[in-house]
Amino acid sequence: MIPRLVVITDWRLPRERLLTALERALEVGPEVAVQHRHPEAPVRQFLEEARVLAGLCRARGNSLFINGRLDVALLVGAHLHLPAGGLTPGDVRPHLPEGRLVSVAVHDEAEARAAWGADLALVSPVFSPGSKPGDTRPTLGPEGFQKLAALLPCPALALGGITPESASRLHGARGFAVISAVLEAEDPAAAARTLSHIQG
Repeated sequence: MIPRLVVITDWRLPRERLLTALERALEVGPEVAVQHRHPEAPVRQFLEEARVLAGLCRARGNSLFINGRLDVALLVGAHLHLPAGGLTPGDVRPHLPEGRLVSVAVHDEAEARAAWGADLALVSPVFSPGSKPGDTRPTLGPEGFQKLAALLPCPALALGGITPESASRLHGARGFAVISAVLEAEDPAAAARTLSHIQG
């Protein structure tokens, strides 16, 4: 099942606050998935966190994507997200069990054309990311997102500055990926429910 909403972890938040917010978001249903991202973590810590998240997702029937680590994805029985400029879907697909999804990061036309074999793509930054106030990358905007989505061989999820208001301006989105819009919301379940029901 391709998720309608992917909530990406931000381990800069207090651990209990992060896990509680994720638990609330996952209550919305299987259309909400989690992506485990923690680039600063040593591998052992990253694996331990992945096991905790896998337990949360498995108990509720939600999908978990592991960012960039095929080995960790295999160890915890999760799907895999591939950052740009690294492994490709063709590299990893032979090593994944049947039914595992592969998502890819897409920022430009070249990466969109290289996404063959992916099940879904996270296209960013559509708007200025709320979780990265110092991010100076040019944003795609609705037109840029729609252009990249049209080039993709798979469904596109919009990432970067996604709120209910900005999401409603996008066309061609299969869904959305967020960090602060859910994790820092007063009511993470309500935020996730609203975003997962917006039609792009």
